[in-house]
Amino acid sequence: MAGRRRVSGFSVVALCLLLVALVGCGGRTATDRSSTDVQRVLDRRAAAVLAHDAAAYARTGTATGFGNLSAIPLAAWSYRVRGVERSGDTATADVELRYRVRGYDRGPVSAGRTVRLSRDGTAGTWTVDSDRPAKESGQQPWDQGAVRVVRGTHSLVLGVGQSTTALRRFADLADRAVPAVSDAWDAWDGDWSRRVVVVVPRSLEGMAGLLGSPASSYRGIAAVTTGETGGREHAPADRIIVNPDAYGLLGSLGKQVVLTHETTHVATRADTTSATPLWLSEGYADWVGYRGSGRTAAQAAPELAGAVAEGRAPARLPTDEDFGFTADAEALARAYEGGWLACRMIAEQWGEDRLDAFYRSVGTHDDRAGAVEAALHEVLGTTPDDFTARWRSYLRTRLG
Repeated sequence: MAGRRRVSGFSVVALCLLLVALVGCGGRTATDRSSTDVQRVLDRRAAAVLAHDAAAYARTGTATGFGNLSAIPLAAWSYRVRGVERSGDTATADVELRYRVRGYDRGPVSAGRTVRLSRDGTAGTWTVDSDRPAKESGQQPWDQGAVRVVRGTHSLVLGVGQSTTALRRFADLADRAVPAVSDAWDAWDGDWSRRVVVVVPRSLEGMAGLLGSPASSYRGIAAVTTGETGGREHAPADRIIVNPDAYGLLGSLGKQVVLTHETTHVATRADTTSATPLWLSEGYADWVGYRGSGRTAAQAAPELAGAVAEGRAPARLPTDEDFGFTADAEALARAYEGGWLACRMIAEQWGEDRLDAFYRSVGTHDDRAGAVEAALHEVLGTTPDDFTARWRSYLRTRLG
């Protein structure tokens, strides 16, 4: 037929052989095979972790770090290979680690890891040379050393470089925090686990390593809570991470307020979404933290009290930018105090149940725009302008 050439059978065979050499004629690429082989060795490694089998773990490669996590009660531990870069008998794998702590995590914690491997040329098997946090991913506690575990009635405390006595004190504080939060939040809906995991690293630098951020970002911050916002299905596992340097400077009341504040974030996580402004999420957590403490508004909000006394009362509620950890310390304190007093005002003037309902109502919206306005109207029967005016008057009355 004109315009077409007949390809001989020999040419077809030759072409297929060439493709086999390059990508595998109709089969898997070399990269696919490497990914499968790496996944296989990591599956064996995960099984060894869950079985607490040090010998089986060592057969998959380096045993460094195995003893660091042996005390953690794990319900699940798995790896998923997302990509492999191979060079001869060495490879670097981009891996997602997923694990759950038994009795505390409803869903898995996910962490990016970079795993380097080498292959035995004779046996053709891969073994792990190193397993480290991926770039821009935070460390896990066992990356920093042996993890010591203390169990409380409502808490599990994981510590690195901390004594059992010190960790027991954190467990006691957390065990008091959980019922306090339940008493406030459960007045409307009891849907949270009533258990918390507290992580206490050796120092501020250790905290920063766990969060994957510079230490300067958290200097002076006593604790933070990690977790995914965005609705109930995205809130499986939270961690309260302590900065022992800043936390150690607090008095007994301050330490309890901080743990109760962070525990509140755990309890409210499923109802905290991108629609929730920080003045509400942080203010509510402070409201629960100080609830029942007997502290007056002026005692708990000294920076804002000073501003009001000097005629510098804020004209608006704090914005999310006001809560930046790198902000001026006094301005940051005023932002937290302003959010707390807004929630305190709602609890006093509308009732605690309405405050809980308002918080949840804001979180049900898909977007930030209009969320607070709608909740103010639907739950509190007011407008943003009226609410702000009442809040400014409340500041002058309580702090003046």
